[in-house]
Order: sequence, then structure tokens, then C-alpha cells
Amino acid sequence: MAVKVIVGSQWGDEGKGKITDILAEHSDLVVRYQGGNNAGHTVCVGESTFKLHVIPSGILYDSCCSVIANGVVVDPAAVLQEIEKLHSQGIEVNPNKLKISSIANVILPYHRILDNRQEAKRHAEKIGTTGKGIGPAYTDKVTRVGIRMQDLLKEDVFRKKVAKRDIFSQIPKDSLDLEAMITEYLEYGQKLAPYLIDSSLFVNQAIDAGKNLIMEGAQGTLLDVDHGTYPFVTSSNPISGGACVGAGIGPHKIDQVVGVTKAYLTRVGEGPFTTELHDDKGEFLRERGGEFGTTTGRPRRCGWLDLVILKYAIRVNGLTEICLTKLDVLDGLDEIKVCTHYKTKEGDLLEEFPLDLDVYTQCEPVYETLPGWKEDISQMTDMQELPQNAQDYVDYIANKTGVKISMVSVGTRRRQTIHLIQLKS
Repeated sequence: MAVKVIVGSQWGDEGKGKITDILAEHSDLVVRYQGGNNAGHTVCVGESTFKLHVIPSGILYDSCCSVIANGVVVDPAAVLQEIEKLHSQGIEVNPNKLKISSIANVILPYHRILDNRQEAKRHAEKIGTTGKGIGPAYTDKVTRVGIRMQDLLKEDVFRKKVAKRDIFSQIPKDSLDLEAMITEYLEYGQKLAPYLIDSSLFVNQAIDAGKNLIMEGAQGTLLDVDHGTYPFVTSSNPISGGACVGAGIGPHKIDQVVGVTKAYLTRVGEGPFTTELHDDKGEFLRERGGEFGTTTGRPRRCGWLDLVILKYAIRVNGLTEICLTKLDVLDGLDEIKVCTHYKTKEGDLLEEFPLDLDVYTQCEPVYETLPGWKEDISQMTDMQELPQNAQDYVDYIANKTGVKISMVSVGTRRRQTIHLIQLKS
């Protein structure tokens, strides 16, 4: 039995979907513990590409049950669309394979309206939200006026809670047909009723029965609402500790925390990014890495690997292993830079990530330069096959962070993965 938490160690988009998919083959449950359909996982299986937004990656295996836990905010329409899309691609989704927490909060149309209105008002201080309604849904949850999935099963309760929300004090009356929304979402509730469960009970029973579980986070450490580059963050806790709250399990039940780390660095949306490249190297990484958002299609900002951020992620998550992804994207570079320290505007060298955003914004990266390699590594399946400089790059990251690298991804396919350490199962 093992309970693994899979977290992003950067700003998200590290390739968690692929890593979760690989580990899910030998897992009984994959549990999504936070976020909403503002995130996306792309998983390539054979000639098929699956774009998942809220349903956990484990859904691609018949033997694995996927759970959307209480920490997730759920857009019922998006879930049903995702189920239909999976069905059209030959993936069976039924209440035995997919479970949804009955107390997960619901994203409603007015959350999306609020999201876009709030972002528009920020003008030059935009956060870069996806407009999916995630933030306003979490706001309602915290202010205790949220709608839960189980409320969609009882019309009187749903109507009462919607009326209590008094949404038209915040948005124009002509922007939403409230009666049509209530009718629509009551129908969604009936369609999703067979999937609703007490997810904390279900997950804990699975752990007690000796099952293998993956706790799957969305986004990444630097987007955590508490520990990220606030306010340029998401509205929940992607870090490993969020798995306990978001799935309703005790911390002593977690065995491993696997950090997924891209061999370089990307960021979507606004906010500071110390190692961002605005030259041909940045464009090289974007084009070779296919760095465009799964959910939004937005081009990702690209830069060199930042060890200051990575060591911060190791600390706040308690990472026990690192899975290094997209190493193949670096093929063809003469040299590769890695940020090891920051230099403040006063000239001080920082080894630790600064919590003051004003300080971080004005920091310059201090680089070490490593030699690149000219070979195509995308079909290599053993560490010893890699060019020596690629092996050295992997070893460099492990030595600098003090955390073992258990897996190296050299492509989007399942088979394009080098297993260095057999993770416990």
C-alpha cells in the first residue's frame, strides 16, 4: 500500500498529467484534491491525445477509480462535457470509475460572470485568470454562501441558497436568467447524482484496505494561494498539504510526495518570472515544448530552470522524489543555464526564495552554465543511453537539490519515460 501525492514544483504545466497517468497503472484510486476546470492535463496514449480538465488522469485505466474530492470546485456542465468527450474517444466513464464529492462546491454561471468582470476591473494589474469562475466559487465557499453538489439534488434547498446569495447586487440583472440557471443546474444534479459520494469516507476506507492511491493536484507550488507569488496565484492550495484538506485524510497517511519538475521553466498569465527569456532561446523552448495552455491555449512564458524556486518547493511540499519532465526539449542547445541564486537590486545574493514580491520582482538571476547536447533523446529508454551531458544535467539537479530523481520524461508518450528508481507501490 502507498499513498503518493503528485504536486507541481513550479508554476504548473510541469507534466503532472503524464506522470499521474504512468503511476495510475498500478494504482487503485486517483484523487483530485483541489482546483477546478481552469487547469488541464494532456495525456498521450498511442495515437490518442486526451485533454483532461477536472477528471483525474486515472480515468484512462479500467482498473482505476477516479475521485473528484471535496477540495475541488466543480462545474457540472464541464464535467458532463468531459465525460462525453471521453466516451467519444472510447473511454468508459461510469459511477464505478468516477466518484464526485457530494460536498464539493459548485461553479455556477454567475461565478464566471464575476470572474471576468473582476479581471476587467484590474486593468494593468490583471492576474491572468482563465475566466472559468474558480476564484469567485472559492470566495463563496469561504464566505459560507456556496452551493454544494448535493444541493443540486433538492430544488427547495438550491433555490433558497441561490436567493440568499443575492447575486444581482454584484452583477446586472440582464446578464443572467436566474430561473433558467436553476432549471439547468437541477438537471445537471440529476445526471451526476449517481456519481456523488462521501469522498473522504471512500478514500479513507480505500487506504485502510491497503489500496494504492495517488493524490493529484492541479497547478503548481508557486501558484498556491498561501505559498505562491501572491496575488498572482490560484484560489486554492496545490501544495502537498492541500491533499489532506482537499481529500479529507490525515497527514500520517501520506507515504510519498512526488514533485513534477520541468527541465526548464514556464509560467502562464501575469506575475514576476526571474528567469524568463524574451529572446530566441525562449521561443525555442516554447515551440519545441509545445508550450500552449491545455485549457486556454495561451502561449506560456518560458525561461531557464530556477533552483531557488525548486528548493522552495521541496521545502514547502516535503518532496521525497522528483520526476523530471521534458528533458528532450533541451535537445540541440549548445549550452543550458540554471539559476542557482538571486541578486537583489542592492547586490545581495539570495539562496532562498524571497516572500516579499517587491523584492522578488527586482531580483536578477545568477546562473551556472552547463554544456548542452546535440542528440535526439526522445526514443531513449535507459539513463546510460543518454548523452553524457544530459546525464550530467540530471545529476546536477539531484545533487544541487539533495532530492533523488526517480523518473525522467523524454517525450509525451508513456513509453518515453526513463525510470531511475522504482517508486514504492
